[in-house]
Amino acid sequence: MQRLLLAAALVVLTVPGVAFGQLSATDAERCFQNPGACASSGAPAPAAAAPAATASRPAAPPDYTSVLQSPEPDRRKLQESLRTLDKYNGPIDGDLKSEASAKAITEWQKSHGYTQVGKLTPTEAVTLNNEAAKAPIRRLDPSTQTAAAAPPSNADLLKALQAKRAAARKAAEPKAEAAMQSLAKDVKAYVAADGKGAVGDEFADFAKWYADNKSAGRTIGDITPATDDYGQAKTGAATTAEVKLDVKQGDKNYGQCLLFAWVEATPRKNTQAFACDDIGAVEKWKSDQSLKSDWR
Repeated sequence: MQRLLLAAALVVLTVPGVAFGQLSATDAERCFQNPGACASSGAPAPAAAAPAATASRPAAPPDYTSVLQSPEPDRRKLQESLRTLDKYNGPIDGDLKSEASAKAITEWQKSHGYTQVGKLTPTEAVTLNNEAAKAPIRRLDPSTQTAAAAPPSNADLLKALQAKRAAARKAAEPKAEAAMQSLAKDVKAYVAADGKGAVGDEFADFAKWYADNKSAGRTIGDITPATDDYGQAKTGAATTAEVKLDVKQGDKNYGQCLLFAWVEATPRKNTQAFACDDIGAVEKWKSDQSLKSDWR
């Protein structure tokens, strides 16, 4: 027994770097079994420290760019979903950055407890579309709807224009009638005086017409006037009047028509006489006078 104890002591003394008498019986046994586990001080080497815990990374910021840069049809669908949920009443144009779209998104986010930024993350976009897809279809109550007025037809527009013209003509008729009757009186007086009178000086074309007929042996019978147009020209009230003249030669009658055009004054100004079928010349005269018709 003494020999065994002595042998154990010798073994302990031979452990490299361990001073005798510095170890307890238990430590000695451990060093004996695993010499590398003992430090030079004689104590067992401390257990390896546990690795430090990895520092937690900050959360990634919300992804709003993906939805804002998504294809236009997807952006339009989001606007349609907002409209379905009574959040949006703007145009379906795919512009999620517009004030109306951002306001609608903010309102929707508020109702769901999301951060109210007026922009959607991909997850929020999916949630929004799914919610709209499940929304019940609202049917309009016909009793509360006013039928949209149908656009007027061309016939209706023409009828309205004719009514407007008729009203303007009725208002202008007294002045136009007075101007036309005054001219007819002067023309009749000119013919009765056999080519004498102020109207011949005012309407040189008429004076020449009368002289040509007289030279051909023709006489003038009935004279029938009618207002052709009346309105405001750039220099005053303007009138055009058709005057039908019954021209006779022997036992033959030749109906002729002259159109007198003038601006009211004393004497008349900007006067001219045309054949009634010379429409181009008549319209040019009206255009030159900047005539705004109250008659046609």
